[in-house]
Amino acid sequence: MKQWRMRTTLMVSLLAVSLGLTATCLLIIRVSVEQEIRKGLSSDLDHSLSTFRNTASQRNEMLAREAALLADLPYLKSTMSTQDARTIQAGSGEFWTTSGSDFFALASPAGKLFTHLNRGSALSDPPVERGVQACMANPEEPCMVAFGQSLYELSIQPVYFGPPTNGSQLGYVIIGYAIDQKVARQVSEVASADVAFLVDGDVVATTLPANRLPDLRQRSQGLDDASAAPQKIQLEREAYMAAASALPAVGNTHARLVVLKSYDRASMYLRRVNQWILTLGLSALLIGVLLAVAISRTVTRPLETLVAGARALGQGDFNYRLSTEGAVEVRELGLAFDRMRGELKRTQRELIESDRLATIGRMASSVSHDLRHHLSAIYANAEFMSLDGTGNEERLELLLEVKEAVLGMTDLIESLLLFGRTEQVLHLQYESIALLVERTIHTVRQHPECRLVQIHITELQPVDAWVDSVKLGRALYNLLLNACQATKTGTVPPIVTVTLSEDAEKIRIAICDTGRGVPVAIRSTLFQPFVSSGKVNGTGLGLTVAQHVTQEHGGEVRLEKSESGQTIFSVLLFKKALQALGQSQTESHQGTHAEDDASAAAKDGYEIEQERL
Repeated sequence: MKQWRMRTTLMVSLLAVSLGLTATCLLIIRVSVEQEIRKGLSSDLDHSLSTFRNTASQRNEMLAREAALLADLPYLKSTMSTQDARTIQAGSGEFWTTSGSDFFALASPAGKLFTHLNRGSALSDPPVERGVQACMANPEEPCMVAFGQSLYELSIQPVYFGPPTNGSQLGYVIIGYAIDQKVARQVSEVASADVAFLVDGDVVATTLPANRLPDLRQRSQGLDDASAAPQKIQLEREAYMAAASALPAVGNTHARLVVLKSYDRASMYLRRVNQWILTLGLSALLIGVLLAVAISRTVTRPLETLVAGARALGQGDFNYRLSTEGAVEVRELGLAFDRMRGELKRTQRELIESDRLATIGRMASSVSHDLRHHLSAIYANAEFMSLDGTGNEERLELLLEVKEAVLGMTDLIESLLLFGRTEQVLHLQYESIALLVERTIHTVRQHPECRLVQIHITELQPVDAWVDSVKLGRALYNLLLNACQATKTGTVPPIVTVTLSEDAEKIRIAICDTGRGVPVAIRSTLFQPFVSSGKVNGTGLGLTVAQHVTQEHGGEVRLEKSESGQTIFSVLLFKKALQALGQSQTESHQGTHAEDDASAAAKDGYEIEQERL
């Protein structure tokens, strides 16, 4: 984010905050709603079980009273006293009608079933007899038993001949009610949820639609009876929270009551809340974007203008127009920046003027020192030459010293002219660089300070190029003269080596001397005017003029190496730049020749016209 713009940072921050708050609210509400649904379903399960137990208790009490009344009927006692199954079966229908129960049975004292009747599909004798015998283990308590795929709550009452205390037992009367759809609806209404009674995984009564029963049979196996924690299951593309509780059925029957609450219907409120939160989140995001745009107009955009102004100022543009819009603080910052820019502009002008005056002062001091040195030599030698006792040989020596002084003054003046007249046009000719280097070396050898210096030429490749031989020769002369002067400060014999080479891109003229090297303190300002070190006299313009002339040819002078015993300056002339100079020179000559031809034709025409007249 450190490289982002302020506007981008602001937009991303607002977006992150809006999305983060929206997602957090959605998550919190979702978790809270799920917890409430689970708590509600656990409560519904408790209510369902309580309702079922209360209903069962009430029905069991009613069944017990009805069974006791039936057991006291004289006709039933007389029928049971026969102990004949056919006689008992023939009279059982009247007793069942009298009881009004869903299940009716008569059994012997040993538990052998005489007859049984029930509502709905007929039940087979073996499972009914096994269930009745299982309930007779504790006949005083109500009994829940499954006959195949039917679940019943039974009440058993013994039938005695005479008083129960001293009479003989004739058998048992068993009546019960079925746990069916009616019971399921009663429990469902109290729990406000769907319920299902399962026996060994099969649904015996439920309030669920029929198309969801296969999924319930399949997924009910995963419900934990021992845990009251609701679990989420999927029934026919609808999610439910389900909880199961085991029912006390006798025998090996596994009966359960399953309470189911539609999670999709319960989460409709959650979806509505999510929609509201998403709407509020998008609204907050939209408001944030509008706020960011407004802040951008008043803060970030003027700041970007100030940044652009700072960049322009760094590039030397003091006239970049600054924005006057934005907040009060931003406008004050812009005005302060504008004032600072004006002060910098004024200070820059003063520094340039001061540097110009300092340059003129250094130049005047250096030139006056060198001119005074040469003029003193000329004046002294002229006085000696004017003496009567001076011989001819002495006069010749004095004259030679005068010539050397005049030559030094001429070199000084030429350097000043080259330094001051930077707008001079190059006079290009297609020259041999090798011959130009040899001529320059020959001229340098004539200089008094170079007479004791050995100048070696190790390699001069035949190279031709478009150059200004006078200016380039002067640049090479300055570099060679500096090299010769530098060798006198070294601890090894004074030797200067010159190499000329070329490659596909450039022409290189290397000048190596055996001096002590360029001091580190002046290496960064080596090519600036009037920078000199280790010389008794000199203007400090030699390297400046050499660099300027080389740059006019599209090249440069480099200090490639500087250490005691080996210092290398290289003149690099790039071939593309030289070719461009040569092409412009050719085009200029062609234009000049065309103008001369046109002038000559016009002159001839004028002379012919005069003769005709």
